[in-house]
Amino acid sequence: MTRPTTRVLAVLDLLQSHGRMSGAELAERVGVDVRTLRRYIVVLEELGIPITTERGRYGAYMLMPGFKLPPMMFTNEEAVALSVGMVAARGLGLAEAAPAVTSAQAKFARVMPEPLKKRVGAIAEAVKLDLRPTAHAAADTAFLLALTTAAQTQQRVILGYDSAQGSHTERPFDPYGLVHRMGSWFVVGWCHLRKDLRTFRLDRVRAVTALEQPFRRPQGFDALEHLLHSLATAPRSHAIEVLLRTDLPAARNAFSLAFGLLEPMQGGVLLRSSADDLAWFARQLAALPFDFEIRTPKALRTAFSRCVARLQKLADQAG
Repeated sequence: MTRPTTRVLAVLDLLQSHGRMSGAELAERVGVDVRTLRRYIVVLEELGIPITTERGRYGAYMLMPGFKLPPMMFTNEEAVALSVGMVAARGLGLAEAAPAVTSAQAKFARVMPEPLKKRVGAIAEAVKLDLRPTAHAAADTAFLLALTTAAQTQQRVILGYDSAQGSHTERPFDPYGLVHRMGSWFVVGWCHLRKDLRTFRLDRVRAVTALEQPFRRPQGFDALEHLLHSLATAPRSHAIEVLLRTDLPAARNAFSLAFGLLEPMQGGVLLRSSADDLAWFARQLAALPFDFEIRTPKALRTAFSRCVARLQKLADQAG
């Protein structure tokens, strides 16, 4: 907590949750000295918050018995959005997400009317979201907040980053935006070390240092679209071209942007992609609801034939 207003509200929150606290304990929890704490107490009293003070060696502060802040009012739709949002936050791959969600739920529970509290609790227990993270390590919340702030204010940072090979670099970086996909966080922006757009995984970020130098994000830049395009065009072992006998909307419905690039042409839509595992790619093609023609590579045709033969064998056994 860095701003006085935030600390004043923190004092009020502590008094609401604990009922009675000594001045020394309050000051320590908020991160100020006892003299500054007294000023915060005066501010709360001027705002109409009735605080009782016990003098003496073992004195303490407490809210006047029976005082409660007005309850927060939510519609049913808002309650659902709030509850599902907090459940989802646990699966966003942040190291501190779980305890932060628990703390937030406790704070909301203290000010919610009883009927709404039960409704929110029921949703939290009943709703499960499949946001299973990848094997990557959890991203650091502090780095996420620092990069989000830098992207919003368009301020350059120095990014400390460890590559997949283990090498460490320090690079000036203009963060254009952040994306959460498949259990991992990514930051997309202009890397001044490489003089090009780059995407970095947050679990490999080791330091973020804000600079005073501003930057200008390109008009209409879409971080998610850039990330998906980068994933689709990443070099892999086998370059693939498949002519899909369908229209562009149906092709997009069958393949995400990260799967490959789709180009309308005479006779259908051309899918350009790449893969290290042709057997896996063949299984994706086998599930398509429309016809297609494998143009390259020949090895994919062989993999697809094996996939079809296996499916036929399974069908014969089942019949």
